Amino acid sequence: MTFPGTVRFVRLDVEPSLNPADYAFTHRIRVRFAETDAMGIVHHSRYLLYLEEARVAYLRHLGRPYTEMRAEGIDHAVLECALQYRKPLAFDDEIDVHLVLAKTTRATFQIAYLITARGQPRATAVTVHGCVNGQGRPVRMPVWLQQLSRDVG
Repeated sequence: MTFPGTVRFVRLDVEPSLNPADYAFTHRIRVRFAETDAMGIVHHSRYLLYLEEARVAYLRHLGRPYTEMRAEGIDHAVLECALQYRKPLAFDDEIDVHLVLAKTTRATFQIAYLITARGQPRATAVTVHGCVNGQGRPVRMPVWLQQLSRDVG
């Protein structure tokens, strides 16, 4: 069903796997008390921060820290994001954020995520990023990122 004024995902077309083995990288995070709401569970807005933290750690792991890319004049703006909550997270849970570069075009890429706690799926997500310059104008994806997408694809 489509409602008037409903926003459609234009670029997002990746379905995240529930199998941690399908992901290239894993980043562990411990849930902090400040991230929980009055019901004692992680507030829904915090999941996006977990995705970002894992993305930045992945780039560092690849030897391409985000700070270096920004110094080279390239940013990865988030164009779209989809997140499906499967089971709540709570204070002090140790979570693993699994991610993989799932799809690329000349100027965009999609990352799929699986968040697990104690080996159980808690959430899945996909983010779509556009490569932009310092003025926010689209630019081609860096060669190393294109190569990475070929290596994982």
